[in-house]
Amino acid sequence: MSERDAPARVVAAASEFGISVEVVTFPDGTRTAADAAAAIGCEVAAICKSLVVTTDDGPALVLCSGAKRLDETLVGRALDRSGVRMATPDEARNATGFPIGGTPPFGHAIPLPVLADRDLLDHETVWAAAGTPQAVFPIPPGELLRASGARTAEVAA
Repeated sequence: MSERDAPARVVAAASEFGISVEVVTFPDGTRTAADAAAAIGCEVAAICKSLVVTTDDGPALVLCSGAKRLDETLVGRALDRSGVRMATPDEARNATGFPIGGTPPFGHAIPLPVLADRDLLDHETVWAAAGTPQAVFPIPPGELLRASGARTAEVAA
């Protein structure tokens, strides 16, 4: 899949759940939560970071508020897995089919267990990556959880 096709893949994945998403593109990129919030004009906490972790039992995805930092110990506890660490860029791309900085919350190359930071539910709308570091989309947290199959948990500090 080319990077140019990535947002369309995310839109198609959302539509499989009856969810319509509108991708917004920022030429300067939205690689970090702060970059995304500044480009969108929202608070950093309304950014949904899609973070790939590896564990002794394989990769998993964690959806985390942009204002928080993932805690590997909490993630391990929530997944009931050991050996939790952030995935390398290659591991993340192999697990999801997308680059870091552009990893969406759904539409991945392989099914992954997904955890979501409870703080994402505090917002009417959150913004998530749409397959490239330049593309994002808004989505209500309830639809985010439904499309990603995420289970809420304490995953960040």
